[in-house]
Amino acid sequence: MKELIFGITGASGSVYARRTLEILSNLGIHVHLVLSRHAMKVIPHELEQLSFKREKELHHEVLRYIHSDSITVHGYQDFTSPIASGSYKTDAMIICPCTAGTMGRIANNVSTNLLDRAADVCLKERRKLIIVLREMPYSRVMIENMLKLTDAGALILPACPTFYHRPEKIRDVIDSVVARILDHLGLESELNVRWNLET
Repeated sequence: MKELIFGITGASGSVYARRTLEILSNLGIHVHLVLSRHAMKVIPHELEQLSFKREKELHHEVLRYIHSDSITVHGYQDFTSPIASGSYKTDAMIICPCTAGTMGRIANNVSTNLLDRAADVCLKERRKLIIVLREMPYSRVMIENMLKLTDAGALILPACPTFYHRPEKIRDVIDSVVARILDHLGLESELNVRWNLET
């Protein structure tokens, strides 16, 4: 895997996005990053080290914080971006965390922004799309949208951490979700949170 798209919405759970981006950067994978407008409000609130007011400041802050030059930031409404076209090849897309609203638009083929459009492209081109839903409880509408997306080829991966590895820090809890994302991308990492009855 060489290149993927990473979408961040305004759902709570920025820590999952940050940690996943760190691991992807360490693995040398080029990431096309798209943040929703609400994500740009939630991220500075949840991750105090990040601070930006306008989209044009975002690229600098992300690179400074993640310490990576392998991230390309795309404008939320930039439909001229290469990732808006199926002719631009990427290996997969992750939306982490994903709101129920974003999931609903994608499930119903409604592209109002680049994040929606990039996900739509992944579905039509039969590329891997991982949706890390951060919402509870689920309504019937949400469940129906999850079923639609599953039938269309997407993977719904709710941000449900495990505890059998006996986490001692918040990072350990976060890593259990990130490890599952990486598993479904077919990527190996240093995260060791697999079930083992003997440990």
